[in-house]
Amino acid sequence: MSELQIQLVTDTWIAVTWDEYIQIIENTAYEKAKGYYHNGQMRIEIYALGHDHACDNTIIAFAVNLFCTIKGILAKGLTNCTYRKTGFNEAQPDVSYYIGENADVIPYGTSIINLDIYPHWREC
Repeated sequence: MSELQIQLVTDTWIAVTWDEYIQIIENTAYEKAKGYYHNGQMRIEIYALGHDHACDNTIIAFAVNLFCTIKGILAKGLTNCTYRKTGFNEAQPDVSYYIGENADVIPYGTSIINLDIYPHWREC
């Protein structure tokens, strides 16, 4: 497959194939970007995360962790993790959780979580 030589539009959804998306997102120029793929469209976000965004994420993570601790619910929180369902979907939510019997299902050393192998996730 030849390398794409187009200037990508960021922060908007554009139509591409799954293979084109994978080629783009694996390009080192986008290693700090967030990539999303859904229904034949991709979105690349390149932005600096500031105080407000970070504060909101911390509050949400703290609240979920506190609730799970009080209720005795086993939970594993993940920050900025990549989830991929081959040919269908990819996302990098700010915060996500594996809860209950799925809390420890992802082994350390896993980079992109392949949803063809591992259970699905819930975004918070």
